[in-house]
Amino acid sequence: MKKTLFLTGLTIAFIGSAVAQNSTQQDIENAYKSSIDPSSFKTHLQRLTERPHVAGSENNKMVQDYIYNIMDKATFKVEKYPYDVYIPATPGVSLIEIVTPKRQTLTQQEDILKEDPFSSDTDLWKGWNSFSGSGDVTAEVVYVNYGTREDFQELQTLGISVAGKIVLARYGKNFRGYKAKFSELNGAAGLIIYTDPKDNGYATGLTYPEGPYFNESTIQRGSLLTVDYTGDPLTPYEPALPLKGKKKVKRLDPSKVGLHTIPVLPISYGEAQKIMQQMQGDPVPAAWQGGLPFTYRIQGGTDLKLRIKVDQPINYTPVANIVGTLKGAEFPDEWIILGCHFDAWGFGATDPNSGTAMLLSLSESLGRLAAKGYRPKRSIMIAHWDAEEHGVIGSSEWVEQMGEVLGAKAIAYMNFDGGVSGKNFGASASPTLKQLIIDASKSVNYPYNDQTLYEFWKKPEAAQVNIGNLGGGSDHIAFYMHVGVPSLSAGAGGPTPYHSNYDSFHYYSTFVDPEFKMGPTIEHLAGLMALRLSNKTIIDYDINRYAIDLKTHFSNATNKVKSIAPDFVGFLFSQEALLSLEIASKELSLSLNMQKEYDVPVKNMKAINAQLIALEKSFIEDEGMDYGAWYRSLYASTDPFSGYASWMLPGIEYEVALKRSENLGAWDIRYAAAIDRLAAKMNDLNSYLSSF
Repeated sequence: MKKTLFLTGLTIAFIGSAVAQNSTQQDIENAYKSSIDPSSFKTHLQRLTERPHVAGSENNKMVQDYIYNIMDKATFKVEKYPYDVYIPATPGVSLIEIVTPKRQTLTQQEDILKEDPFSSDTDLWKGWNSFSGSGDVTAEVVYVNYGTREDFQELQTLGISVAGKIVLARYGKNFRGYKAKFSELNGAAGLIIYTDPKDNGYATGLTYPEGPYFNESTIQRGSLLTVDYTGDPLTPYEPALPLKGKKKVKRLDPSKVGLHTIPVLPISYGEAQKIMQQMQGDPVPAAWQGGLPFTYRIQGGTDLKLRIKVDQPINYTPVANIVGTLKGAEFPDEWIILGCHFDAWGFGATDPNSGTAMLLSLSESLGRLAAKGYRPKRSIMIAHWDAEEHGVIGSSEWVEQMGEVLGAKAIAYMNFDGGVSGKNFGASASPTLKQLIIDASKSVNYPYNDQTLYEFWKKPEAAQVNIGNLGGGSDHIAFYMHVGVPSLSAGAGGPTPYHSNYDSFHYYSTFVDPEFKMGPTIEHLAGLMALRLSNKTIIDYDINRYAIDLKTHFSNATNKVKSIAPDFVGFLFSQEALLSLEIASKELSLSLNMQKEYDVPVKNMKAINAQLIALEKSFIEDEGMDYGAWYRSLYASTDPFSGYASWMLPGIEYEVALKRSENLGAWDIRYAAAIDRLAAKMNDLNSYLSSF
């Protein structure tokens, strides 16, 4: 009987494999859609968010194990990549108090809410900013608006010094680490950061637990790390491999890295109000007024003194990425990578674990598809990154560890950080992947009306959907800006309790998506994009988009330059190179489309795809950017003054930001050379295609 059953199983497997081999892409996509279990996303999200799980904590290790086991059961080959990274594993000791005129200790913890059982979890930590400096200072207070570079310049214009003062800044406009950086540069002794209700609170809508917006006790946590590279602060360009491992990695001296030295703490707007109501200085400029019901003032006056104390230990902390691979049947050494981090500041229901849950469900769906014989032609890898919240660390260390191998094999990286945190869809991408998102979104139904995801996404008055350009703040950075892997970020968003203790399963199931329909929707989209990239014999890049987007970027750059140099005539060398690129891309696109009609030997296909993978590397230069050589892409970079915004043609953007024009000619030559390299690669590939 056992032997009979065994043979029957082999027969079924053989039949399934034979069916799959003869299937069209549409058959595969239909089979994939039917393999999605709509209940899986909710199950995973609930399990992932049972307890708070900050990077380095025991709870986070339990999340690691859960991820590993789910992907292993889904028949992925799962590997753990451990690192010892230099981060604060706990908030340490901290205090904020009003010293004079009347001593009052301010609360650093969210309220416990009877409506939200998660809010009483004993593992929840108070508000903190990792990579704060340690210190104990008492001083007067100055309000600095958002704490941007421009805000501090405005204070100088007004003749107001922050030297030796504690500054109070609201969240928004720039990465919190730059608020600390600019505060230090201007001589401040400490920094307090709060979320203003005008930006997220009762001025924007009903507050939690009645509505989705920040209540008066909500605190945004987050990292302050602002070194001029991404990842572990002690191992730029090298992976932070375990200290006790076989391979030793040279680590920098922490005292020479440039970590923040002043104490920094976040508070709620309810507690910030207690400070601001006692300030006696001049009213703020009109644009600096927030949503609290009184006139904001720049200076607190000599009678109002604050104390801020932080003792935050920073040390080596073990973290680990979990990466699963579904091996490709024809081109196993060509990789499509999907990823999201899993560490959180609290429960992390929206950020990041809605993305984690979606990818776990996707791994199960792809596993079921493979069990039916539908194996992808290329390898599909699903990665779960650790320690992202402390400075995009896990993914950066993996990219540095994989090095040239990744650059040669990776076709695309797709990021889904907090990918199912609302019902509004959006996406950003490098040029070659924009059409992939558009086409896939047309094949996915939006679950709350009779539209496709594309139709929901596209504004009625717009000619096409708005696909953004990738900026900073998440795990695509190292892939795209360091090694030149085409990347995208996509997902459904909305109001969230960002980086607060209220980002729980209760919040998600009440305000984000009570019906849990968006998880399967984004899973459907992510799987379609992966399968389409995987199964096209020739990598389906939109190579014409380079010239189209570059024209726009240079036009925008020229306008920005003219704001500081009105007589600027334009980037003439780059414009000439763009004409050649436009011709080369059209010719190559035509040749590639013709090749799709013929059977090409496997060895030739591998050579074609290797050359396509190399296209994006045309913009990668070891010299990198003036503000940080680790950022090696001439095409796109994180804005070094905000930390979030996307800088297209960053070499030029940096010159404009510094209001200088003397280096623009050199940048024109450098950009023209990169565009010429791209055009030459296209011409070489076109010649290769014409040879058979």
